[in-house]
Amino acid sequence: MSWKVYILRCSDSSLYTGITKDLDRRVNEHNDKSSNLGAKFTRGRQPVKLVYQENADSRSQASKREMHIKSLTRKQKLALILRS
Repeated sequence: MSWKVYILRCSDSSLYTGITKDLDRRVNEHNDKSSNLGAKFTRGRQPVKLVYQENADSRSQASKREMHIKSLTRKQKLALILRS
């Protein structure tokens, strides 16, 4: 199972970037109002929708890509989402 880098669009249109090995589980955790497993950022912004994903060969590679995406401007992130 490979690592995934993903972007979620929150209910307030903000964007959240993360990594995981199990994308379905992780998105469900972000949307579960009764759980603290989702990111603190997404808790008040539910529901969230998966809008972008890419594969990474290792956790290290996924983390580096996550940090790169997080450093992009909102406009650049939206362009990345549109290209996928």
